[in-house]
Amino acid sequence: MKFYQVSRRLSIKTKGLEPYPTEIPSRERILEVLAEEGVPTTEERLAELLGIASPEERDGFQRRLRAMEREGQVVRNRRGAILVADKAGLIKGKVIGHADGFGFLRPEDGKEDLFLGPKEMHKVLHGDVVLGRVSGVDKRGRLEASISEVLERANKKVVGRLFVEHDVAFVIAENKRISQDILLMPDSLRGAKAGQVVVAEIVEQPSKNAEPIGRVVEILGNYADPGMEIEIALRKHDLPHEWPADVEAAARRIGSRVEPKDLKGRKDLRKLAFVTIDGETARDFDDAVYAERVGKNFKLWVAIADVSHYVHPGDPLDQEAYDRGNSVYFPRRVIPMLPEELSNELCSLKADVDRLVMVCEMEVTAGGVVKAYEFHPGVIHSHARLTYTRVAAVLAGQPADPPVAKELVPQLEILYAVFKALFSQRQKRGAIDFETVETQMIFDDHGKIERIVRVERNDAHRLIEECMLAANVSASDYLEKSDQPTLYRVHEGPTPEKLESLRSMLKDFALTLGGGDKPHAKDYAELLKRIKDRPYAGMLQTVMLRSLHQAVYTPENVGHFGLAYDAYAHFTSPIRRYPDLLVHRGIKAVVKGQRYQAGDLNAIGNHCSETERRADDATRDVEAWLKCYYMQDHVGEEFEGTVSGVTNFGLFITLDELYVDGLVHISDLGQDYFTFDAAKHTLRGERSGVKYQLAARVKVKVVRVNLEQAKIDFTLVGEKKQVSDTKVKGKKKR
Repeated sequence: MKFYQVSRRLSIKTKGLEPYPTEIPSRERILEVLAEEGVPTTEERLAELLGIASPEERDGFQRRLRAMEREGQVVRNRRGAILVADKAGLIKGKVIGHADGFGFLRPEDGKEDLFLGPKEMHKVLHGDVVLGRVSGVDKRGRLEASISEVLERANKKVVGRLFVEHDVAFVIAENKRISQDILLMPDSLRGAKAGQVVVAEIVEQPSKNAEPIGRVVEILGNYADPGMEIEIALRKHDLPHEWPADVEAAARRIGSRVEPKDLKGRKDLRKLAFVTIDGETARDFDDAVYAERVGKNFKLWVAIADVSHYVHPGDPLDQEAYDRGNSVYFPRRVIPMLPEELSNELCSLKADVDRLVMVCEMEVTAGGVVKAYEFHPGVIHSHARLTYTRVAAVLAGQPADPPVAKELVPQLEILYAVFKALFSQRQKRGAIDFETVETQMIFDDHGKIERIVRVERNDAHRLIEECMLAANVSASDYLEKSDQPTLYRVHEGPTPEKLESLRSMLKDFALTLGGGDKPHAKDYAELLKRIKDRPYAGMLQTVMLRSLHQAVYTPENVGHFGLAYDAYAHFTSPIRRYPDLLVHRGIKAVVKGQRYQAGDLNAIGNHCSETERRADDATRDVEAWLKCYYMQDHVGEEFEGTVSGVTNFGLFITLDELYVDGLVHISDLGQDYFTFDAAKHTLRGERSGVKYQLAARVKVKVVRVNLEQAKIDFTLVGEKKQVSDTKVKGKKKR
C-alpha cells in the first residue's frame, strides 16, 4: 500500500540540522528528571543525571535543551541553572497589544488573560510570545502580569508611515496594536520622505530601556495612492503575496492543457452538459454542475477541479498553498492560493476546454434526500460559463443578457428542481438561515469607491449553494465511513455562558429558545421564524448569531451546528482553500483502496483556521479604509441608520443608504452617565433613563473622518430620546 506524507515548512523545527542521536533523552524524560530533582539544576548536573557522555550526545542534548527553552518548557535562572517553567510560576502566552499602550498576556493554556501595563508593554510588541508571572491585581480587579522572558519575536518587519521630527525619523505602525514608534537609523531611509508608507525591518527589538530600532527596506509610496490600502494590508497581516522562484518554475512546468496521458483511469463525462454558474467577475471556476431526471428522482453530478492531480504532497506548489491557506479576495484584487497558471487556467473549469475533475455523483430523491453517492476522477468539457444574474433570469422566465443557449434551458430547469428538493430537506432539517446583507463596491477609474450597492441573493445563488452543500456532506460521510482521517469544517453551538445571556435577553421580549441546555439548530431556526416580522428581529438575530462559535477546521468531527449536519467537510473549492485539497487527496486514496497521511491534522487545521481569519481581517481593513476615503465627501450630511454594535464607549451605526459603519462616542450621547449592559447590548443613562440598544433606528450626522485610523465619527441628530426596540405587546418597558 502506498502512503503519502505532506512535509510542512512550519513544522520542521530542525531543517538543515543533523537529526538528534537516538540516545538523546526525550523532552518528557528531561522534564521528569528536573521534576525529580525539585530544585534548579545546572546543565552539567542534568547531563550527568541523564547519562550524557560522548561529545555527540552532549551536542544533541544542548540543542534539545535550547529548543525546550525557546518553547517555554524550561527556563534558566540568573545563575544559569535550569528549571521547569511551571515550577517557576511562569506562564507562557502571546502578547495582545492595545493602541493606548497597555496590553494583555493571553496564556496558551486558554486561561484568563493577564493585564500588562505600559511599563511591561515597553519590552515587547504585539504578537510576541513570552513567559510571564502574576505580579498583582490592578484597580479594576484584573490580574496583572510581569514579563520574565521573551521567547519569540513576532515582528521582523513593520509597515507604517514615516515621520520626521527634530531630525529624528520614526515609523508609526499601521497595526494600531503596535503602539511603540519604530526609530530609524539615520542612514537607512533610502530616500524615503516624511508621510510616505514604508516597510521597516526591526534590527533591535524593544527592551525595558530602549525603543525598537529599524531600517527602511521598502518604500511603498504615498498614503492615498491607488491600491495602497491593499499593499499595506498585505504587509500588516503578513500575507504571502509574491511567488518564490521554485513555485513559479513548478507552475511553468505543468503546461497549459490536459494531455491524453492525464485521462487514464478517468470517467469521460465530456458529453454531459456541465455548466459553471458564478459571479460576473469570477475568474477561478472550481465547480461545474449537471443533472438528469430519473423517474421522480434525480441524478446530480458536481464536478470539482482536480487540483490534487497537479499539486502533490510536499512539492513547492503544495508548500506555498499551505503557507497561504486560502485565496484572499480584496475589492478589485485577488491574492490566489495557487499561481494563475493553475487557479485561472489549467484548474479553472472554463467553457469549451477539457478539464480534469473529481466528481461527486449523487442520487437525490424528490424529497431532497441524497440516497446514494459515488466519487470518481473524471474529465469534463464545460458547455457554458453562466452567471447568477443570467441563470436567475432564465429561471424566472425572463430574457437573459446575453441570452442563454436554448438547449441549456431544460438542463437549468432540472437543476432548479433539484435545488427545490434539496432546499425542502434543508428546511426539514432545521438549518439556521440568518438574513445577512452583502454589499459590493463600485469603483471609478481612479480606483476609489463611486458607490456601494446591496447584492441581492437570487435562486441561482441558492441553487449552487445547495448543490455544493450536498457534495460536501457526501464527502465528509465518505471519508468518515472509510475511516480516512481528514479535516472537517466544524461549527459548534452556543457556550453555556452565551446561551444564558441569550435566554436572559429573550425574556425581555417574552420569548423562549427551545432545546434546554443543548439547543439544536432547529430551535434557533424556529425562533427566527417567530420573530421574522417583528421590529426587533434584526437585533435578536444578531444576538443569536453572536452566541455561536466561529467555524474552524479540525480532524475531530463534532458536526456543523448552523447547517444542522452531523458531519461536514469542504470539498468544493480546492483552487482557493487548502483544506479542500486535503479532502480531495483523502477521497482519492479511498477510491484507490489506499490511505492518505497528511501529517499532524490538528496543527494543519489550526493553521488553516488562522489563515482564514487573517484573510478576513485583511479584507476588513481594506474595506474600512476605502469606505473612509469615500465618506470624506459626505462630512456634514445626515443619514438614517441602525445601531449595529453597543460597547462601553459608544454605539456603532450602519448607514442605510451607504452601508458604511461609524461610531457615536459615548461623550456625544448627552450630559449623563451611561451604564453598559453587555448581556442586553444596551447603554442606559443613569439620570435620564434614556436607553440605546442594538438594532435601534437612529438618524446621525457625519462629523469626522479619520483616514489614518480608518474611523468615522457620527453624532445623533434630533432630540435625545429613548431609542430601543424592546417594546413587547402586553409588556411595559423597564
